[in-house]
Amino acid sequence: MLTALTGVYGDRPDALRVAGRGASYEELLGAARAVAADVAGAPAFAVTATASLETVAAVVGGLLAGVPFVPLPPDAGPAEREHILRDSGAVLVDVDFARRGDGGVEAGPGRPALILYTSGTTGPPKGVVLTAEAVAADLDALAEAWQWSAEDTLVHGLPLFHVHGLVLGVLGALRTGSRLVHTGRPTPEAYAEAGGSLYFGVPTVWSRIAGAPAAAAALGGARLLVSGSAALPAPVFRDLERLTGLRPVERYGMTETLITVSGRAGGEVRPGTVGTPLRGIRTRIAAEPGAEIGELQLTGPTLFSGYLGRPEATAAAFTEDGWFRTGDIAAVDEGDGVHRIVGRASIDMIKSGGYRIGAGEIENALLDHPKVSEAAVVGLPDADLGQRIVAFVVAEGVTGPELTDFVASHLSVHKRPREVRFVAAIPRNAMGKPQKRLLVTGEG
Repeated sequence: MLTALTGVYGDRPDALRVAGRGASYEELLGAARAVAADVAGAPAFAVTATASLETVAAVVGGLLAGVPFVPLPPDAGPAEREHILRDSGAVLVDVDFARRGDGGVEAGPGRPALILYTSGTTGPPKGVVLTAEAVAADLDALAEAWQWSAEDTLVHGLPLFHVHGLVLGVLGALRTGSRLVHTGRPTPEAYAEAGGSLYFGVPTVWSRIAGAPAAAAALGGARLLVSGSAALPAPVFRDLERLTGLRPVERYGMTETLITVSGRAGGEVRPGTVGTPLRGIRTRIAAEPGAEIGELQLTGPTLFSGYLGRPEATAAAFTEDGWFRTGDIAAVDEGDGVHRIVGRASIDMIKSGGYRIGAGEIENALLDHPKVSEAAVVGLPDADLGQRIVAFVVAEGVTGPELTDFVASHLSVHKRPREVRFVAAIPRNAMGKPQKRLLVTGEG
């Protein structure tokens, strides 16, 4: 599973650096073996997943011991922590990176390797069970798509309790043999100083880098910038291209599926698109007759084993013929198969005046206005239209009617916002995804 720890690339003295602390493969393996010895025989184990070498040792130790690793968000409140520990049956472990152990056996085929908890937007978080085989299949497909190899230096500053930072950003480096630099906090200055060839970030990170021209220019020596976890606004895409000379690649995935669709290194990349399915992944759009957009459904070797202890929820997540229902609305270009994610079916698919409208398209149009820095669009109940398009906007020096006219001049008239509400900020989660429900309920 973790090719770099088998010695095939030698023992690099600074193979990984996390928040300013460095370690070799040998040091990581020794610390991971100590974790494996501590957790052997447990049903699962949890660690507060800070950006640290301790968290890296924990996930590797779990793989060595064949015990599922449960990363706890460092900012989780007492109720969330208690729920995760109780639901997973995990024992809470403290990791000392200075300790060394020996021995250890990797998890057997099909055994759970990770239990990652979803955001819980529709109730308590659910445990998503992932096997080492699913993780390996995903990382190998991504290495192919991104030409990711041991010659790379991967740089990111993402949380280590999500797929993006933990699976791609840690296990990916150990699978491919690329050197890893985790910057701690993902500041423009830290990214600029890291000297990487491959950078991972979420839109919030890339927006801040695009707003720091000197830092952005320093990334011009890289070969690939990857954005994910939320849609990258088109203006940020264009600013990054102008400042770095690189067109950032977007990819799409979920905790339950890992990464399934992505742009390719060296391939054509267009803003607002997430590329084509990775090797082994098949996708389809479940759309109503005559509609261009519909729910994205998929199947392949990277899918989760199920929701922990929730067989009914697991069954409901799949169609009768076995395809996973992502709950995301997408469109696929008939010419080249490139996918575009419109948004979540629950809140980003707006049915207004007989039209099916994706919120993401309107958000990108609003963000093209020079006075708009953030935008989130929802559909609210309307007696006449069914739903009316409402835009929450962070902007200065522009009026609501002006923004409505701006959108109407860029898109079909029926896609214009019927109401524009100005807010101080768009609430977001740790991965930069807009929390639209908070806007709708007034809690944002």
